[in-house]
Amino acid sequence: MNPEPNKPTTAHRNTAGELPAIEEHELPPGRHLFHKERLMNQIHDDRLTAAARPAPRNPFLRKAILLPTATALAGALAVGVLLLTGDPQGPDDRATGPVLTTSIGTVDSRGAPRLLDRISLAAAGAEAPESRTGQYLYIESRVAGTHVKTVDGVSSVVSDPLHTRRTWKSPDGLKGWLIEPGHTGPEGMTLEGRDERGNVPKPHLGAPSHDYLATLPTQPDALLRKIYKETEGQGNGKDQQAFSTIGDLLGESWPSPRLTSALYKAAAKIPGVVTVDSATDAAGRQGIAVAGLDTVGGQRTEWIFDRKTLTFLGTRSVQVNPGTGVDALIKPGTVTHTNAVMVRTFVDDMKVTP
Repeated sequence: MNPEPNKPTTAHRNTAGELPAIEEHELPPGRHLFHKERLMNQIHDDRLTAAARPAPRNPFLRKAILLPTATALAGALAVGVLLLTGDPQGPDDRATGPVLTTSIGTVDSRGAPRLLDRISLAAAGAEAPESRTGQYLYIESRVAGTHVKTVDGVSSVVSDPLHTRRTWKSPDGLKGWLIEPGHTGPEGMTLEGRDERGNVPKPHLGAPSHDYLATLPTQPDALLRKIYKETEGQGNGKDQQAFSTIGDLLGESWPSPRLTSALYKAAAKIPGVVTVDSATDAAGRQGIAVAGLDTVGGQRTEWIFDRKTLTFLGTRSVQVNPGTGVDALIKPGTVTHTNAVMVRTFVDDMKVTP
């Protein structure tokens, strides 16, 4: 980790500023994390409303959280659940490339607790991220992915080109900015706004702020109980949803070393978590992975770590079992999402890069 937290953490970026050659054949689209955050805000608020007074749940939202992420988000955008500001481009505008494929790594169903314990120890010894008043958390990552695209009733599997995603977020989560080719205009779009009820969204596990992370328990059992409770009914199973939630916290935020260590220890307690002998992130960096399988969708989500330092590099999702319906077009060995965290640091204003 970076010994000077206010300076950029570049995670093996080379001195020429160019990324290493990609090991994979092709590279596809991201998972639209901003849109996911807004969708999760709606789900979270809907759950709170239902708990406060009996009322029929929004049938669209209920359906959305049971579908694979890309399908759910596409539906959310279609019916206008999300309130966006800026000039976003449709993610399909650039989705014309061939799919990214990879060899499916060998799984060890018994090695995850031991590896996660080592990763947890390494994370606990890292320097804590620190910020000054008025600064923004800046995260830069390389993203790509593959999905099913339907035009005039004809479906095909396509990919978005590998691209850079940049986010700026205030520690309280109230202000932010996103720049991501294919998903926003060149100047980007604000991450600030109100939900469909006109309320300012409150940070939660599905859309956390840096300050919110500081409130989470750092005792692994208590942390995992909270994750299970707050994600109940989401995704394609409670264990895979808990695994995915932890993965999003690792990749799209900057938890303290103590919380990061606890997240890894909590993940070790999730049934079905395995190790994968080899995985490559979107920057072409090879490593070892910890993974969870979505038994409904047939995708395996892999957290990729440097073999020597056990530093978190990024994630990828690989189709390992045949899907159903239109998703059957995505064949085993397809990388449906890949990302690499390149920089995590605090900067003095939105749109400022290190």
